[in-house]
Amino acid sequence: MSTEKKTSSKIDPEQRELIERAQERARQKRRLYQHFIVFLIGSVVLILLNVIFEIGRDIQPFGLDWFVWAILFWALLFIAHIFNVFVTNKFLGKEWENEQVERLVTKQQRRIEELRGKVERDHPLPRKHEPFIPPTTERPIDPDSTINS
Repeated sequence: MSTEKKTSSKIDPEQRELIERAQERARQKRRLYQHFIVFLIGSVVLILLNVIFEIGRDIQPFGLDWFVWAILFWALLFIAHIFNVFVTNKFLGKEWENEQVERLVTKQQRRIEELRGKVERDHPLPRKHEPFIPPTTERPIDPDSTINS
C-alpha cells in the first residue's frame, strides 16, 4: 500500500481549449504534409504511366499530355488545401468565430432590450400599490346579446 496522495493536475478550461486548438492545428499540418507526399508520389506515378508504360501516350488535350493536366488539377487541389490550412484558419479560425458569436449575442441582447422597452411602453404592468383596472372597451358589453353578433 502506498501512502502517497494521488495528485490530479487540473487544467482550467482556457488552457484546455488552447491545447485542443494546438492539437487540431498540428493534425491539419500533418494532413497537409501527407497530402504533399502523396501528391509527389502520385505525380511520379502518373509520369511513369505515360512515359515508361505508354498509357494514354496519344491523349493530348490542348497540346499537353493527359498526365500534365492531371498533375495541374491535383496541384490546384493541393493549393486549396494549403490556403485552407494557413490562410482561412488564420483569418476564420477560432478567434474569428468567438468574435462573431460575441457580436451576434450583443446584437440579440440589444434587440431584446428594444422589444422589452416597447412592450413595457405599450402594455405597462400595474404598480404594486395600484389596483389592476382592466382596459375598457368603446361601448359597454351587453350581457343579453349573442356572442357572434
